[in-house]
Amino acid sequence: MSDIEQEKGKVEIKIGNLSFSAEGNQKWLREQLSKVLEAATPAMSQSDSASAPPMRGEPLSASPGSFTTSLSSYIKSKNADTSQVQRFLATAGWLFHRGNRDLTTATVSKALTDNHQKRLANPADCLNKNCAKGYCEKQKGHFYITPEGWKALGEEQ
Repeated sequence: MSDIEQEKGKVEIKIGNLSFSAEGNQKWLREQLSKVLEAATPAMSQSDSASAPPMRGEPLSASPGSFTTSLSSYIKSKNADTSQVQRFLATAGWLFHRGNRDLTTATVSKALTDNHQKRLANPADCLNKNCAKGYCEKQKGHFYITPEGWKALGEEQ
């Protein structure tokens, strides 16, 4: 087996009322996800996307899987490359567009590191400053971007 087939992973997906969550090696996960998507395709084609309003704080443009902008480009497009607080918010927005709904300071820091961007000196402080501005709200173990935060990023709901 190759290293990729042995690497463990986790996948969570929700399509309408259908949800799927699994952990295992990447080859097995790919096979299972393929089966789930194949089974869900008829239901997805029949569903009316207008009947499911976006979650509170979720911009209409959020479409996991279809967002391919690099983190570097996204940060630059939001004029967030000079301020750590703005870079934190932009990175959280980028993660959200990529399908990450459980935002944490650790995921923001990891995304910056994994994408070879400047690190944050104190990610928790950046979150607190964004919360103080009303751009983010903390919840149990994670946070979300508020409508004001999306407006600060130049994205209307």
